[in-house]
Amino acid sequence: MAGHSHWAGIKHKKGRQDKIRAKLFSKLSREITVAAKLGAKDPESNPRLRTAIQLARQSNMPKDNIERAINKSEANLNENFQNLRYEGYGPFNVALIIETLSDNKNRSASSIRTILSRNGGRLGENGSTKHLFFNCGIIQVNRKALSDEEVLESAILFGAKDCKSFSNIHEIITEKEDFYKIKNLVETKTDSIKHTGIEWRPKSYIDLSKTQNEKIIKMLEDLDEEDDIQNTFTNCKLTIN
Repeated sequence: MAGHSHWAGIKHKKGRQDKIRAKLFSKLSREITVAAKLGAKDPESNPRLRTAIQLARQSNMPKDNIERAINKSEANLNENFQNLRYEGYGPFNVALIIETLSDNKNRSASSIRTILSRNGGRLGENGSTKHLFFNCGIIQVNRKALSDEEVLESAILFGAKDCKSFSNIHEIITEKEDFYKIKNLVETKTDSIKHTGIEWRPKSYIDLSKTQNEKIIKMLEDLDEEDDIQNTFTNCKLTIN
């Protein structure tokens, strides 16, 4: 998807499907385990766990894998995973926000620094790129499930920040703090939700040449190989050939 700032939203269009799927399931499992550990094991009373399970299902993760990840939350009581954010730049001054779920922040920082340096980028200080993005909730609904008028009326009624319609989806944008509340309300209108999450969306995009695009994708693929990294966001328009 050209112009998308969230690498997870486009990397499936690349090759190596089996390898990508295995890596994705591993990261989804970690998020489910941590969400279950931090809250109730019942997704109905644990919004973070519910969202993680929904994302796993949308990614076709087997039910047995999901259940094992939930049960693992009781078996690893001594593990202490933290959500950490790193900011930096790739080549061509492309801004990055990298979200990790790690039990060792020094390991994560070292790995990210090495990957960025190897690809012509650099790790920055906290706040070095955050001002180039806004942090918001994203709810994407199958366009066939609701008319343009219905989704717009719902978005206004529920207190969403914005609502946009594309060829295959409606996209509802919320304030970060309102994400779970509005997500639950949207679910009362339709069960055809394609994607949800809290993301970093760029305030403006950087255009890339074909060669620059290839180098940025190579860097993002290298970052994705790192187990601790959950999400990577950029402020450039990416094109997958």
